[in-house]
Amino acid sequence: MAETGMAETRSSGIVQRQGLLRLLAWLSPAFPVGGFVYSGGLESAIVDGHIASGNDLANWLHLLLADGSLRNDAILLVEGHRRHADSAALSAVLELAAALAGSAERHGEVTRQGEAFVTAAGAWPHPVLQTLKGSAVYSVVVGAVAAAHGVSAEDALAAFLQAQVSQLISVAIRLGLIGQTQGVALIAEMEVPIVGGVETLVHLGLDDLGSATIVAETLSMRHETQYSRLFQS
Repeated sequence: MAETGMAETRSSGIVQRQGLLRLLAWLSPAFPVGGFVYSGGLESAIVDGHIASGNDLANWLHLLLADGSLRNDAILLVEGHRRHADSAALSAVLELAAALAGSAERHGEVTRQGEAFVTAAGAWPHPVLQTLKGSAVYSVVVGAVAAAHGVSAEDALAAFLQAQVSQLISVAIRLGLIGQTQGVALIAEMEVPIVGGVETLVHLGLDDLGSATIVAETLSMRHETQYSRLFQS
């Protein structure tokens, strides 16, 4: 009996480590979802002078996490995680998530990354990928695929938010707003609100969707007609 218990514990540990490795791979900058070409409206915010320093950028990220697009993405990820085994329910969340995109650029950003994620995740075959084919919103598919491979909602959410924040910081570095040292310091600073946010966000649902970041949403729309730009959103 003792040997059986030890074997089960060892097997459980292996599964957890596999899940961790997969999560690290899926949300790595090297994973082919094309995240590097999108700024989520941050480029317009910098060009128009709404963000002019590292402190401004930090405040912007805190706001997106507390009341904006990052919060909504987090809720949608959790919903994808919850409904991964129910094809009809998962499809309904995908449709809602696509409809919530506030601009054509935002819609293109979340669906193209989602579709690319599903294609690349095919290296780890699972039936859930069949439901996710088509117009797949990035945050929802990350949650669904993570759940399908035994990754907890909390771990998936923390890793996703850290990856999204890191991507936005990378945008600011490439636009010359901050340097790499400032960028790394800001990634470290964002650990506390991300970890704290996960504790709350993991318990939210579709009724909690919504944002109060009008300037950010407007700038995301304005980016569509920006004269000169490096990013697609």
